[in-house]
Amino acid sequence: MKRVIALGALLAANLLPLPLAHATGTPQDKGPQAAHSLPADKATLRERLFQHLAAAATEAQARALEDAIWNFWLDLAPNGEVRTFVDQAMDRREAYDFATAEDLLDRAIEQAPNYAEAWNQRAFIRFLRDNDEGAEADILRALELEPKHFGALSGLFHVLSRRGRTEAANAALIEAVKIHPWLKERTMLPPDPDAERPPIKGKEQDL
Repeated sequence: MKRVIALGALLAANLLPLPLAHATGTPQDKGPQAAHSLPADKATLRERLFQHLAAAATEAQARALEDAIWNFWLDLAPNGEVRTFVDQAMDRREAYDFATAEDLLDRAIEQAPNYAEAWNQRAFIRFLRDNDEGAEADILRALELEPKHFGALSGLFHVLSRRGRTEAANAALIEAVKIHPWLKERTMLPPDPDAERPPIKGKEQDL
């Protein structure tokens, strides 16, 4: 759940091949958007973006890749009208006009029920309107469509935390950090006494 700052040019178009140590080969995650609906070129681009995000050496690199992924998700809108609904909804959200934003996202979802970002953005609006049940339902739908949606997973962490479901909330955030090791919410993870998770990334000198 995030307001995207558009990049001047899509970073992903100029990504270099990863070293073999970071390559994952054929995409393994499943879901309508991830495995079945994307054209081959977009599926390849998606995989490369996530590979580079996982391998990012600094927070600055990770932020650039994060923005590229948000742009990629938004650009999956099936037509200009649906994309306009989502863009306008995000603008209305910035103006604290949450009711209009949700109405616009309702229209986007009605026209494009397989567009993950419309569900994710509506989840954010519903969270802001204290509709936690609706927000959770929208997030789960977004994750069905885009299993690697670290924004939806971090949103699920916030929703479940507010509902008092701490264990499930932490599990969602752990999954998000596995996908995006530099996720801003990573510092909200509880201590791991058994050291079963990777250490939290990010020292001041890494920026």
